[in-house]
This record gives sequence, C-alpha cells and structure tokens, in this order.
Amino acid sequence: MGKRDFIGFLDGAHQLLKAPIVLVWNRLNTHVSQAMRELIAERKWLTLFLLPAHSPDLNPVEGVWAHVRRSLANLAVVALDRLEILVRNRLTRLQYRPDPLNGSLSGTGLAIDAPTAPR
Repeated sequence: MGKRDFIGFLDGAHQLLKAPIVLVWNRLNTHVSQAMRELIAERKWLTLFLLPAHSPDLNPVEGVWAHVRRSLANLAVVALDRLEILVRNRLTRLQYRPDPLNGSLSGTGLAIDAPTAPR
C-alpha cells in the first residue's frame, strides 16, 4: 500500500465516519516522509501523534499481534492463503472479545476517554 492508497483509505474512513480521525503512528520512514507530512497537513480533520522511536510498548497493536501470534503457535500451514484465513479468523474473534483488546491498551499505560456527543 503506497502513500496515496493510505491517504485514500483515510479519506474514505473520514467520509464514512463523518468525524475527525486521530492517527497514532510509529516512525516508519514512510510515515514521516515529507510527502506524507504534506498529505496529512492538507487534512484539518486528521490529527497525527507519532510514537517515540523504538517504542513497541506504547503501541497497543503490538499486544494485539502478540495475541494473534500466540493463537497460531505450533501450527504448520501449507499455503499462504490458509495462513491469511487463519489470521483473519483470529482478528475477527478479537472483535467480540474486549478483554484482550483492553489488555493491549492498558498495557501501554495510555487511556482512552469515553466519547462524548457533539454539542
């Protein structure tokens, strides 16, 4: 997925949600490139927070992926498409189990305030 694809994804999400988006990113070189900074700056509804370098402990996604990897331990998959199906299955299951997701967030020490209705 290139820069334009990702920005298109964010634009689509913004149109669908009809709300501002807060994006928390690591410092992958494509995330901090000049071109990406310019694309983000054009979108006033998009707020970007960059994590410090080498800080997987602050990224709740790391906990989610660790949970998925543990669930796939000791499996031998003969084809990449089968692995994709298994990963998608594990991620779908997580949508309905808030405890591992909340644990991944609380493990970072970060907190999300409950959303409030717009005034």
